[in-house]
Amino acid sequence: MPEFNAKQADNRMKLSEIFAPELVRAPLKAADKTGAITELVDVLSETGRLTDRDEVLRAVLDREGTRSTGIGNGLAVPHGKCAGCPKLVMAVGRPETPIEFGSTDGKPVRLIVLLASPPDETGPHIQALARISRLMLMEEFRRDVLAAGSPQEIYDLILKYEH
Repeated sequence: MPEFNAKQADNRMKLSEIFAPELVRAPLKAADKTGAITELVDVLSETGRLTDRDEVLRAVLDREGTRSTGIGNGLAVPHGKCAGCPKLVMAVGRPETPIEFGSTDGKPVRLIVLLASPPDETGPHIQALARISRLMLMEEFRRDVLAAGSPQEIYDLILKYEH
């Protein structure tokens, strides 16, 4: 019988556990979907969160190729799972101008939250996706994060609203 893992069973996982201020890019330099995903993977790689940048980039782009991760309300959550990522991590980017992402609502993306995790962290990966989606359903959060003046402010808003 598998051992019970309370951390995986806890639906109250906080984004602050997988996220830090240096993982926010605002504004993103990229002007298209692939460029934005690449820039956010590079942020994770440059801050020492990945063991294989190219493998993570390939996993995220492959996932994006199956179906757009533009989920509406100006948000995209590109994500991927592979061995090049030793633990669940998150990077956030706000493009200077909205990026066409093939979103479900047909609107361009104004905030991109990239998740990467190892293949065996399905539960935490899904929990993080759910927490991000819940945040973006809050009109006040969307307004505040799009008006934020700095990466630190975006980080602080994510922590404030997830509580």
